[in-house]
This record gives sequence, C-alpha cells and structure tokens, in this order.
Amino acid sequence: MSWILAHRYLVLRRLSQAGILLLFWLGAQMHMGWLTGNLSSSRVLRTLPLSDPYAALQVLATGHPITSTVLLGAVLVAVFYWMVGGRSFCSWVCPVNPVADLGRVIKRRFRPQGQLPLERQARYGFMLLGLVLSGILGVAAFEWISPIGMLHREVIFGAGLGLLVIPWILLLDVFVLRHGWCGSLCPLGAFYALIGQISLLRPAFAAERCDRCGDCVRVCPEPQVLHFDRLDVMGFVGAGECTNCARCIEVCTRDAFSFDVRPGYSGVETATTES
Repeated sequence: MSWILAHRYLVLRRLSQAGILLLFWLGAQMHMGWLTGNLSSSRVLRTLPLSDPYAALQVLATGHPITSTVLLGAVLVAVFYWMVGGRSFCSWVCPVNPVADLGRVIKRRFRPQGQLPLERQARYGFMLLGLVLSGILGVAAFEWISPIGMLHREVIFGAGLGLLVIPWILLLDVFVLRHGWCGSLCPLGAFYALIGQISLLRPAFAAERCDRCGDCVRVCPEPQVLHFDRLDVMGFVGAGECTNCARCIEVCTRDAFSFDVRPGYSGVETATTES
C-alpha cells in the first residue's frame, strides 16, 4: 500500500492506459459501443466523434477533404488536451508510454553508452516532415508508420507482427538514442507539446518549499522543463514538453509541486506580472 501511495499517479496512468485499451478492445471484439474505432478516429457511445488532430492535419495536407464529423472530432480532442495539458496524451493515453518508461528504467540501471545525442527539438522537424510527406505522397504519412497506431491496433484487433514495435522501441530507447523515441522522434508528441504551451492544467511550483535536491529532475522524462530559475519566476511548469505525468509531484518530499490551473486562466497572475 505504501508503494501504491508513493506511486499513485503512475498507478493511475497505467489504469488509464489499460482502461482506454480495454474500452477499445470491447468495442472491437465484443461490439460494445462505449468506445469504438482507434486512436486516429473513434466514437464515444457510437455518437460523439473523436479524431486525432495531427492525423486530420495530415489528411488536409494531402489535399483530400475531411468530413465535418472528423473536423468536429479533431476540435473536441484539441480542446480537451488544451484543458488537461497537451502531452497528457503521452503519459495517460499512449500505449507506447509504458514501453518508453521501461526503457528509461533499463538505462538508469545499466547505463549503456554510445547513444546518438539527437536533440529533443528534432521531433518538431519530424512533425513538419510528416505533413510535407503527406502532401507529396497523398496519404497521411505518419499514420502509415506510427508505432503508436501499430501497437494500439495489434492490442485491440489481435496480436500479430505489430507487437514487434515493443522490442523495436526498447532497443531504440536503450541503445540508439539518448532521449529515445518519445524524447526525440515522435511527431505526435511534438504536436501535443504545441498545445501544451497554452494548456490550463499544469504542475504548479512552490519555490519556498523546494530545497533543490534534484529528485524531480532525475525522474522526469523531460527534465529540461524543470529549470529552477524559470520555475521560481513563473510558479509553474510552463514548457509544452511537460507530459503532466506527475512524477515530480510523487517524488517531492517537500510538496513543492502540485497540479493547478495555469496562472492567468484562473484570475491569478504570474510572479512576473506581480513584480
């Protein structure tokens, strides 16, 4: 029980990821209509449309029209992640996230050397590349090769060769790239990071409680977002790359972090404005 309390957000994230997969599986295999389709395009209760906004942009880039239903679904999903934090998708929904987390655990334990130091900003280039290739090829380019889509479809529609995504991601994260698939390559994570720049729900930071022990930085999948000088001024984690995984909240023994509404949206001014 003490371990569960100490890792409460990790447990909740795994339950969220498994629960969403289960709902999709029930929709596909048992024909239950709570959640049908896949992460690119789905319906809740066979009525409310949900669409991946980045997938919709890829379709638009091809020059093909999209239906009003797909457009509505993309807007609904974008608004949802604007509210809860753009890259909350990465830590609370994406089926690749547990694999990436396992890769980080392996790297911390065995400390392999020689990975390519591909910058984290590279993912934004791959995001734009996905749109450009979609326009050139006439198909939604990233959707064809997305390990997220492959793994999701294999789980809900039947295990097959798509499950090879799991060892591929692990090998890439542990031995090839310093920051792994999620940290350097994933265009979908880059897209949601853009939404995260203005999202409402963020980890708030109480500077007076922090003793700079660095535990939060060591467990954060995107440690560059925990720049203490910037946190002191802003009073919250403002970087869009933050996944709202809450690992910083869990490990902080001084309760310096907590979830809150971004200052400005709730009528609270930032420390910069107040000064």
